[in-house]
Amino acid sequence: MNNSYYLTGLPKELHVLDFGLFTVHANGRIIGICGFLIKTDAGENVLVDTGFPRRYALEAAAAARDDNLGVFGEVLVMTENNMPAEQLALSGTEVSDIDLLIMTHTHIDHVGGIADFAGAPILISSAERSLDRPLYFGAARPIKWPDREYRLLSEDTVIGPGFRVLHVPGHAPGQLALEIDLPHTGKVVVTGDAISRPSEVDEGFEGSWDVEQAKASGARLLKLARDTDAFLIYGHSPEQWPRLKKTPEFYS
Repeated sequence: MNNSYYLTGLPKELHVLDFGLFTVHANGRIIGICGFLIKTDAGENVLVDTGFPRRYALEAAAAARDDNLGVFGEVLVMTENNMPAEQLALSGTEVSDIDLLIMTHTHIDHVGGIADFAGAPILISSAERSLDRPLYFGAARPIKWPDREYRLLSEDTVIGPGFRVLHVPGHAPGQLALEIDLPHTGKVVVTGDAISRPSEVDEGFEGSWDVEQAKASGARLLKLARDTDAFLIYGHSPEQWPRLKKTPEFYS
């Protein structure tokens, strides 16, 4: 493993960031769009994912038309307050305070602000970064890779004490998940879109980039959570989303 990945401090706070609400046309499912801020006891700040592009907060209908997103669903709630900088500000964190940006993958609802953190290296799967452009949505590839320091991984990687990034491809070629240890909450597994919601397991991960890999990754994460008695946070669970603490509240 590359020691340049390492953080020095233990995770002390996990903030869930509210990047808005979206409805999926096929089943009417309303999902929260989430990111995460992880603060360590050494004063480090790690941002995980960046939500939709800011233009969806300014002109959602036009943006969705340009991206053909309407074939999949519709933005329900997305204001400037649901953008990364504004969500970070709720916890007293500035864009310039971010020490590391982790991209779990690069679909439209995760990659929108990837270029907004000029001072932070980007930790991402090598499989995802090897693509010509971020995945975005459908055939649309409007975002270029920003000129940044990229820290690439292709396997599970400990990036600091009590902080492991898990390589769980399937939903996307470079899907990542997180395993962190908090002082009071204990172990937390953030599945990202490797398991978007509990029902996805019974549905067989239909629509994934690679269904068989998605099944294997999902089973692995569920076993990890069972074996470690972890608090499991799903990527887009309609049932769990309203119950999660949102910043400025946090898990500690």
